[in-house]
Amino acid sequence: MSKPVYIAGVAMTPFAAHAASMQDLAQQAVLGALADAGQELGAVQAIYAGNVFGGMVLGQVLLRDLGQPGLPLYNVQNACASGATGVHLASHALQAGVYDTVLVLGVEKLTALGGGTLPLQRNDYMTDLYVRAGMALPAVYAMRATRYLHEYGVPADVLGEVAVKNRRHGALNPFAQQRSEVGLDQVMNSRMVFDPLTLLQCCPSTVDGAAALILTTKKPERADAVRVMASVVQSGRPDAHDDDILSAEITARAADLAYRQAGVSAQDLDMVELHDAFTIAELIYYEALQLCERGSAADLLRSGATGLGGRVPVNPSGGLLAKGHPLGATGVAQMVEAVWQLQGRAGDRQIQGARLAMTQCTGGGIAGVDHAASAVHILGL
Repeated sequence: MSKPVYIAGVAMTPFAAHAASMQDLAQQAVLGALADAGQELGAVQAIYAGNVFGGMVLGQVLLRDLGQPGLPLYNVQNACASGATGVHLASHALQAGVYDTVLVLGVEKLTALGGGTLPLQRNDYMTDLYVRAGMALPAVYAMRATRYLHEYGVPADVLGEVAVKNRRHGALNPFAQQRSEVGLDQVMNSRMVFDPLTLLQCCPSTVDGAAALILTTKKPERADAVRVMASVVQSGRPDAHDDDILSAEITARAADLAYRQAGVSAQDLDMVELHDAFTIAELIYYEALQLCERGSAADLLRSGATGLGGRVPVNPSGGLLAKGHPLGATGVAQMVEAVWQLQGRAGDRQIQGARLAMTQCTGGGIAGVDHAASAVHILGL
């Protein structure tokens, strides 16, 4: 039987446009997670560093000044799922007994890119064709949104309600980039990006931040130690000409495997942190994660079930829409939020009695597949 994996300590920086260097952000998160675990860096036997745009051997560069004593350091790049993939790889090594305590870091400094839409995959032979056709990621999600509204006969306002909810949550989160609530009219009347998605329905692309976890097979002394109950990473399958753009097949597949691994169901979840890069994504992922039946995501949202105080709050941190999306850090930060919630440390946004959480992070917009990667984790007390 594999060994249980616990999260002994967590930390993150605020997600914002930082003057601080990526090195400073990374070290702040690492030292914070170590302090939260009550450990020194010397207790760590390996490091997994998730990042997208930082360049080669980034983990070694960022942590050099901490004096890490030549231990194994794995740099992980899996698009937006980089940090979550680092957790997945680290969990496997721990379960196999290769290590008993490791550090997982996710970090990104997107302000260095100058803003605007993130660049598409440059080494994909199909990219040029897609770019000439206007196939940026916001356009892909706009097509999904248009199809969703048509297929289920719901008004475009339902998309705006996702942003309203998540900005309301983010206003309670001192680590979120966007900390002001917005009204539905404000969301719907913000600048059109790709019809029907307006600016406030798209996550900010100019944000920096870092997050870190200490994972261990040594059960922490605290009574509310959080365990990694499931860790799944899947890659996309080639699309067929008649694929359903509303199915989120890769995420549905990853979630199904995670539920089986943890021995739980969607109805057992007390909260979810999911990849709401665009408002339509949250609705599609409600269904892919089995939070509701196909076509009923709008009803679930409007019932209040996914807001704070509801049956299964989704993105209590504010999600990508409010908290921000520094790619490599996002998946790790989702788990930081989940741990804080499960341990009663989430402050004004605390979910009462939370004991089981799911995090879901997709990554990689490449031609011909439903995302390149999807990482789903289930954490529990």
